[in-house]
Amino acid sequence: MKKFTKWQGCGNDFVLFDCLHEDIEDYAELARKVCDRHYGVGADGILVVLPSAEADFRMRIFNTDGSEAEMCGNGIRCFARYLYDFGLTKETRFTVETGAGILVPEIVLDGGTVKGIKVDMGEPHLLGEEIPVIGFDGQQVVAQPIMVEGRTYQFTAVSMGNPHCVIFVDDAENFPIYELGSKFESHELFPRKTNTEFVEVKDRQHVRMRVWERGAAVTLACGTGSCATVVAGILNDKLDRAGETEVELDGGRLRIHWADNNHVFMTGPAELVFSGELADLEA
Repeated sequence: MKKFTKWQGCGNDFVLFDCLHEDIEDYAELARKVCDRHYGVGADGILVVLPSAEADFRMRIFNTDGSEAEMCGNGIRCFARYLYDFGLTKETRFTVETGAGILVPEIVLDGGTVKGIKVDMGEPHLLGEEIPVIGFDGQQVVAQPIMVEGRTYQFTAVSMGNPHCVIFVDDAENFPIYELGSKFESHELFPRKTNTEFVEVKDRQHVRMRVWERGAAVTLACGTGSCATVVAGILNDKLDRAGETEVELDGGRLRIHWADNNHVFMTGPAELVFSGELADLEA
């Protein structure tokens, strides 16, 4: 029997396993089984709590297809709240080692009640080789053409430790994300594939964003994608850098700020859905 907790952040849901003292042999296979919404618990991915030699804790995340992601913005908020709510730390600010480096979540309290999680997501990576995007070494990838299914779109590429392709559209609600999302994900420009955000600008501090996540398809929210969206909006002079930008997702809202120190800060919810036990990890 292996205990787990189920979490969601703006509808982006995860099954979390605490492996500080007892590890799991095959995370990828576990993710494929557990994330299945018909035969498993059902989730967009699994989160794994591990010890770290470099930070207070280490987080690994695996998508529904078993692939490992470098980072997940909604995931790290859920991860942080688990650590705090279940007594693994009494600190409201701590460090987490991820595939995208060491990040710093902060528990936002109001009268002793958790009101949300704020995460210093670090600096965005903007050069083509950092994201990566083929053919753009040494330069930013802003408003560049990309051909998908016979149509040319303008994309801006940003890495928040994982790759993002941001497409500004007139109508995010009706964009054919289910038909075209996988075409962007596996486009030849992206050697490690990419997450893709389809973004409608409502005003200079408010966007509507839908996302196709690499390895997970359409999800209700993406934290790193929200960060990438705001950075891309500022680079394209569609959004203001001063203050927070509200990102409206299928599953809720996040507040993003690209600060003067070049770090991107994300604030949003993380909620426990339920706890349980897996009867047989080998089944």
